[in-house]
Amino acid sequence: MTTVAPESDVRRHELAEFLRSRRERITPEQVGLPHGRRRRTPGLRREEVAHLSAVGVTWYTWLEQAREIQVSAQVLDALARALLMDRSERTHLFALADAVDPNPDAPCPTVTPSMRAMLDQLEPLPACIQNSRYDILAYNRTYARLLCDLDALAPEDRNCMWLAFTDDDWRAAVADLPDVNRMMAAKFRASMAGHLAEPAWKTLLNRLENGSPEFREIWARHEVVDQSGREKYIRNAHVGLLHLEHTNLWLGPSSGPRLVTYVPLDAASRAGLERLLEMSVREAAPVGAAR
Repeated sequence: MTTVAPESDVRRHELAEFLRSRRERITPEQVGLPHGRRRRTPGLRREEVAHLSAVGVTWYTWLEQAREIQVSAQVLDALARALLMDRSERTHLFALADAVDPNPDAPCPTVTPSMRAMLDQLEPLPACIQNSRYDILAYNRTYARLLCDLDALAPEDRNCMWLAFTDDDWRAAVADLPDVNRMMAAKFRASMAGHLAEPAWKTLLNRLENGSPEFREIWARHEVVDQSGREKYIRNAHVGLLHLEHTNLWLGPSSGPRLVTYVPLDAASRAGLERLLEMSVREAAPVGAAR
């Protein structure tokens, strides 16, 4: 006689296996953690996932062991964010847990082919897609060389806040760096107000505070501003000074992803952007993971 396991048992084991597979695919660097000592297994440790999700280590361990415990929608939401799940994975997670997603329309970090095509069509205008945390999700060839060599950076370092306070090439390209960084920190604080409990935001904030004394000093001022565009001067290392207007076009709610463009404000800047694109095409640099 064959014994069929109850549906609840099957769900728990499927959920455990799914969480384990998602945990093992993510590197510490992707979530802002140091790699540390040699790891016996790939990906994050259970205690790291628990920390990023603000849950107990024992409780999370039991979850991966398929024990019969209750898991709330809020905890599932935190786990989905900590494990960088896209929309399909998030939906699958809640289905396995037989729970209702409290935020079913949460934006995922993926970029559609049409968005990538749009970025290409905007060339030679530098353009990228960012989320409200300043992660650079995709970019065109002109933007790739505008402030630094984005293709040469690890995906987890392609964040405007991180680059503005720690990357020498990016900082050298910004003509009025102190004022720009002060404004960026104020915009970041305003955006973070709606994400205070989210692990990815807390991880980035901790990384910035540990990595930049300048950021710590500015952050302590508690300044906030909105996401309005502004004129900028950029000293590009390849084509010289560019006078550009920075604009944001929201692709969803104001807390979601946005298209960022830099429009030249004079003929010399337009010509400079055209030369920058020509240089990028000639170099035929390998396409970065975010492009």
